[in-house]
Amino acid sequence: MKFIIRHESDKRMRVHFAVSRMTYKEADILLYFLNNTKNITFAKVYERTADAVIEYKGKRTDIINTLRRFHYEDIEVPAVITDNSSRQVNAEYQEKLVTKIALHYATRFFIPLPVRALMVISKSFKYIGNGIRTLLRHKIEVPVLDATAIGVSILRDDIGTAGSIMFMLGIGEILEEWTHKKSVGDLARSMSLNISKVWLSVDGKEVLVSSNDVKPGDKVVVHMGNVIPFDGKVYDGEAMINQASLTGESVAVRKAKDAVVYAGTVVEEGEITILVNQTKNSSRFEKIVAMIEESEKLKSGLESKAEHLADRLVPYSLGGTILTYLLTRNVTKALSILMVDFSCALKLAMPISVLSAIREANAHDITVKGGKFLEAMAEADTIVFDKTGTLTKARPTVADVVSFNGETPDELLRTAACLEEHFPHSMAKAVVNAAMEKNLQHEEMHTKVEYVVAHGISTMINNKKVIIGSYHFVFEDEKCTIADDRKEEFENLPNEKSIIPEDKKDLFNTLPEEYSHLYMAIDGALAAVICIEDPLRKEAEDVVRKLHKAGFTKIVMMTGDSERTAKAVAGRVGVDEYYSEVLPEDKAGFIEKEKAAGRKVVMIGDGINDSPALSEADVGIAISDGAEIAREIADITIGADDLYRVVTLKNLSDALMRRIGKNYRTIVGFNSMLILLGVAGVIQPTTSALLHNSSTLLIGLENMKNLLD
Repeated sequence: MKFIIRHESDKRMRVHFAVSRMTYKEADILLYFLNNTKNITFAKVYERTADAVIEYKGKRTDIINTLRRFHYEDIEVPAVITDNSSRQVNAEYQEKLVTKIALHYATRFFIPLPVRALMVISKSFKYIGNGIRTLLRHKIEVPVLDATAIGVSILRDDIGTAGSIMFMLGIGEILEEWTHKKSVGDLARSMSLNISKVWLSVDGKEVLVSSNDVKPGDKVVVHMGNVIPFDGKVYDGEAMINQASLTGESVAVRKAKDAVVYAGTVVEEGEITILVNQTKNSSRFEKIVAMIEESEKLKSGLESKAEHLADRLVPYSLGGTILTYLLTRNVTKALSILMVDFSCALKLAMPISVLSAIREANAHDITVKGGKFLEAMAEADTIVFDKTGTLTKARPTVADVVSFNGETPDELLRTAACLEEHFPHSMAKAVVNAAMEKNLQHEEMHTKVEYVVAHGISTMINNKKVIIGSYHFVFEDEKCTIADDRKEEFENLPNEKSIIPEDKKDLFNTLPEEYSHLYMAIDGALAAVICIEDPLRKEAEDVVRKLHKAGFTKIVMMTGDSERTAKAVAGRVGVDEYYSEVLPEDKAGFIEKEKAAGRKVVMIGDGINDSPALSEADVGIAISDGAEIAREIADITIGADDLYRVVTLKNLSDALMRRIGKNYRTIVGFNSMLILLGVAGVIQPTTSALLHNSSTLLIGLENMKNLLD
């Protein structure tokens, strides 16, 4: 695509594309392309000017060549991005805001006063009606205050003040609605389903195909821990389905044959084959939006307190107005209190600040499902890390395959990949990727695959039971043994080393301590040990140090790995405590115990086995590259690129709490000053109303700014 570079500095350029203006869809496609291009660290697209600001790392020529190759028709973009554009929302509300301001001042300057008075009176019916309905519910809340202020102004023939009050209230409504809708939309898009591959059932075999190739009437197999990709009915099997993404209810629901299932829900236990009834234009986005808007999760504790405080202050404002009139017999001084209330600003500023923080988090590749979790993150003092896929790289690799049954390592790796490709765990992905790199084809040759959480996988191949997983699963749970012709080599060797033959002991002893092991047994006898290189994230140690500095007093690592591996990793990272060979229930139990001791706990994980702990924690954080069920259960999801986003999340949460505290002080202080000046007769009620509403608007706009800039 043709473009010119308008401006350029170090690792940053502003590019103009050779079109007069982009459509919203074109701008969204371009932004999606840039955000998913290697070495581009930041991108922003301006559809009106057809410009893009790009920040990058690496070679300048690589970025330029990438832009030259860009064509809209070549980019596959998830429909949720283009069908629910935030750009369109912004344009819509910008137009509403400009139109309202223009009409207000046009009316003031060009419409005769008698006509303008009739217009103000007609508009006042809405606000006065809301006030009356609130009173009929036996409540004295903000609508009553608004109605009284507008009604008294009209009765005093102060049409200008009444019109100004309604104008500022209208502006506030637009800004709040705009911020809320955009924040919810951004959040829903990031939560929306985007599955590229699914298991299609064809003639009794499972075939991995693109989700785009699936048609209504097809049968799709969904294994435990995976997300259901399409709406449909259960054709075969039985499972417990987590529907939290749609209903907000975390308790799994049993689904059997002919039961209806929905896209975006997760198979928590079991396995099902669904008969697809809808693929394109799924309503998942709308369902998520509805869930978010209806959920109380959006409200933090401070946000709810602000609303309640705002409502509690209304009677005092009315009482102060009456008392001032009784003492002074001066309507003007009494109105000065009525024209200034704390409620509007409190109710406007707090939701906007929270939703803006959620939106800002999303810009950092952090998906937050509600304001309460930002507040909990700010208050937390304990953080628990899973090891594999969290503190270690999200893409571990196979370092070696040690054979114990005479088969070649490649043949054993092929068998292992055939099992592991069905399940979403970083270790499983490592095995599958290793087989792929060696071009080891593995047709489906097994029967039904069973996944045992935190343990391993079991199936039947050629009438032989094949299992793969942890040492505990293979040797203790499944009671697998060493082949008879190997027993003499191991009988004097303890524990893990007992599985290593004499000619392999040197290899085992020279392996780095960070290596993890997968054990595979065939027909009850050990067949192979797959050595997984699972190196630490380069930023892990620095992240732990910065989290300590940010206020976490207790940082814990928990893993199902051996004591040897756990100790080595914990020592390098610098955590305060570590626990090895733990089960999912152990992680959840530890968090429960910490909470009972009065601590606020954050849990970070990526796998199915982390799900109970994620649910138990005050804040559950999932790595985006992990299992779908972990992301669904978690309160917050962070990008898989690096752990610095956890530090960013902590800083963002702390900044939000500081902003909310500042809002309280500013609103109470400024409005109290206006009331005192009004009662003293220094300023008129119209001036008080203007200053009050202007300050409310300015506070709202200030709260829309990024916290970390």
